Amino acid sequence: VQLQASGGGLVQAGGSLRLSCAASGSIFSINAMGWYRQAPGKQRELVAAIISGGSTNYADSVKGRFTVSRDNAKNTAYLQMNSLKPEDTAVYYCNAVVPGPIGNYVYWGQGTQVTVSS
Repeated sequence: VQLQASGGGLVQAGGSLRLSCAASGSIFSINAMGWYRQAPGKQRELVAAIISGGSTNYADSVKGRFTVSRDNAKNTAYLQMNSLKPEDTAVYYCNAVVPGPIGNYVYWGQGTQVTVSS
């Protein structure tokens, strides 16, 4: 399974970006897809996640500004980011939780840089 994240870039504070994460390979189903971010000198943190039934989970810092969605037919997850703040600057990673014969496997994308200028 390969994950390809895209959509990052440079944006001014208050602006918007939409990230995409496309999963490919031998995939029968995906239990959940998530977005994480890692700023310089900080640990990677969960931003948002969406499970197969459509339930979502957000970090408190992005609630009301970010929206995670998923196109199951395309095995693609999206992260719509509005009202961006300089503190949202980070490398954003997507992951996918895929069921396997002995448990779940977690795959990661390569990361996409998001820079928010003040």
